[in-house]
Amino acid sequence: MYDGGIPFPNRTAVPSIINPAEGFNMKVLTFAATNSRKSINKQLVKYAATKLANAEIDYVEINDFDLPIYNIDLEEQYGIPKCAHAFQARIEEADVILVSFAEHNGNFTVAFKNLFDWMSRIGRNVYRDKPIVMLATSPGPGGGNTVLKLAETAAPFFSGKVVGSLSIPSFFDNFDVDRGKLTNGDLVEKLETVLNAFSSEPQAA
Repeated sequence: MYDGGIPFPNRTAVPSIINPAEGFNMKVLTFAATNSRKSINKQLVKYAATKLANAEIDYVEINDFDLPIYNIDLEEQYGIPKCAHAFQARIEEADVILVSFAEHNGNFTVAFKNLFDWMSRIGRNVYRDKPIVMLATSPGPGGGNTVLKLAETAAPFFSGKVVGSLSIPSFFDNFDVDRGKLTNGDLVEKLETVLNAFSSEPQAA
């Protein structure tokens, strides 16, 4: 297994950001599927996480998992990078997954697709049978709906159980960036309904 020192970087992940609430009843792996540090999908998923009462929020930045572009030759020579194993471990440790997808040309971001490709080489059960709520947003009226549908369709092939999804259109018309919250009441209600799907899922003891 590649552990650094050869031509490409491989940092380990930064520590989790944990919700300070007490009486946790589930651990939620939370991330935006993009490496843009100012991503609106990061703003959305962080806001969504605040709606989960009594949850331990393991917020992850995929920027902290540096990986080379997947190449079978690299895998054969060096093995699967430690960062891919580290992210896979975070999935394994979670009870549920909350993710927001950025859309690039109707598809996943290159950064997320590359991370996913590396993890799929560990095993095809990337999502480890975890319940998933999938979100997406964009500045325009499409709301990242194309990539959201793509993610929903693909998830079952990688042991993912999508229990809810929501596209937020026209992000800047519906989200107060300064206050970090949705301002559209209908969308807030829809988001809360989607997140409530987690409450019906059995959690680890």
